Amino acid sequence: MSERNGFLFCADPLRASRPDPQFAEDIAAARAAGGRIALLDHDALLAGDAAGAVARVARDSGPYWYRGWMIPSARYAQLETALGARGCTLLTDAVGYRRAHELPCWYEEFDGLTPRSVWCAVAPGGPPPAADELAGLVAPLGTGPGIVKDFVKSRKHEWDEACYVPALADRHQLASVVDRFVDLQGDFLAGGLVLRAFEPFAAGGEARVWWVDGEAVLVTAHPDTPGLRPAPELSSVREAVGRLGLRWVTTDLALREDGVWRVVEVGDGQVSGCPAGAGTADLFAALAAAGAR
Repeated sequence: MSERNGFLFCADPLRASRPDPQFAEDIAAARAAGGRIALLDHDALLAGDAAGAVARVARDSGPYWYRGWMIPSARYAQLETALGARGCTLLTDAVGYRRAHELPCWYEEFDGLTPRSVWCAVAPGGPPPAADELAGLVAPLGTGPGIVKDFVKSRKHEWDEACYVPALADRHQLASVVDRFVDLQGDFLAGGLVLRAFEPFAAGGEARVWWVDGEAVLVTAHPDTPGLRPAPELSSVREAVGRLGLRWVTTDLALREDGVWRVVEVGDGQVSGCPAGAGTADLFAALAAAGAR
């Protein structure tokens, strides 16, 4: 068997010498594929101690895919540097991670396949844009309903309070939802503010498609609706993923009420959630065997 890629998993926060049990299925699949396993102290990384976070990674132990909890883009860059100091590399570099992880970085490649979106920078913990500024920002989206999120995540579980705007033309309501979203995100606000045109989707849930080097190697349910797994049409999405040019990404797809498949979200595969029991053997086999680029 040729040399396999390694996998850098999050360590159990209660026992740093073992993997986080939340990723037990993925670890089993990675081991079955012949991948090397190393552990990352995720808490130390988020606290700014990147060198300490990778202290358990053997020096000169080769390239790694990260697989674990989300990492802010700036911290991921620190992780890349810290691994480099130990003679190791990440198969998704910091530039590639941000490109898949943050909507403004992937949006152009998926324009026409995903809801229209606009965005602006907002500092974590900082004030939201004023009502007049918001009105100017959303003008290209029209006057209909919209969605508020940051560069990475929404607060869809606070739908009416901090996510959905029934009419973007209603300046007061738009500002109210944006203010609440920014307040709830606080210091965890990622990158800035994104506003998207709302599109009504048919019942049936979202499909999460896992791509490795431009090929769809696994289709699962979305973790929020694990019992629903639609079968999307992928030809146009495959072309967009190819244009994006990244190694391991996910796309979430939903069927719009008019019968058109739409890309709801793009993500870095390393930090995308997978429903329990989805069966990731083929995915990790492809990742373990992926050649250098």
